[in-house]
Amino acid sequence: MEKFQRTTVGGLSVSRMIIGTNWFLGYSHTSKGKDMFIKNEILDIKKVADMIEVFFKQGVDTIMGPFSGAQAVLINAVKEAEDRTGVKAIIVSTPTITIGPSTPSQGFDIGEAERVLDEQVKLGVSICMPHQSTTDSMVDRCTREIRHMDSICKMIRERNMHTGLSTHMPESIIYADETDLDVDTYISLYNAMGFLMQVEVDWVSNVIQNAKKPVMTIKPLAAGQLRPFQALNFVWNTIRPQDMVTIGTMSTYEAEECIEMSNKILHHEHAVWDLQETRSKASIISHK
Repeated sequence: MEKFQRTTVGGLSVSRMIIGTNWFLGYSHTSKGKDMFIKNEILDIKKVADMIEVFFKQGVDTIMGPFSGAQAVLINAVKEAEDRTGVKAIIVSTPTITIGPSTPSQGFDIGEAERVLDEQVKLGVSICMPHQSTTDSMVDRCTREIRHMDSICKMIRERNMHTGLSTHMPESIIYADETDLDVDTYISLYNAMGFLMQVEVDWVSNVIQNAKKPVMTIKPLAAGQLRPFQALNFVWNTIRPQDMVTIGTMSTYEAEECIEMSNKILHHEHAVWDLQETRSKASIISHK
């Protein structure tokens, strides 16, 4: 088995490429029609397991997603891929912890948080990172802190999971670092076109470069709006050796291509595969 490059998160060895799950679950960031296509044609235990198996066989054993009882297809597909390959998945989960009007002042509902986190333990989660819908709602720009997140991090630690924050806000990383929040890693948007990012790409790059903990970058292909050649050359060449790239695919072919290209980029080889051939490109195909 070829081993993809690895890094560590809080002492835990993880692959630098992380399997994304949006394309498995129907979150296209494109259109309702695209979402429905994914749910109807891709969201199947065997099809998802086939894609995960490709990653596992290339040493990409880390997978990120909203692991919960509501995602039975994803959970069962991971188990099937594990059974086929003998590889144990490292699960990075982004659970939602309920917030409400009183949460900023009174804190999280501890009973609800315990229920969510206990489920994460049962699902075999290694790295628990509250979703950005929870994290970013608690960011306080006035006090430069993430309100009450220390209590959630403490509860995650007590359950022997690694801690982290999923965020779309650069401030979350800055404030967590400034307040020495007990986290091992961050999730951050990062792609060449600035898709979904709240400030310019160079600003987000600067945040990642200066983060005290390793960063798991997401949306490298801007939900399919960037071609892999441009997208992967950009992200792999502008993050640090300890940082990671999360990539989702809709087929085994795409998984193989993204892994092959990433490996070539990381080994400083010319990153290209068999190009698409169309009639309009016939005149530029070499005959030598």
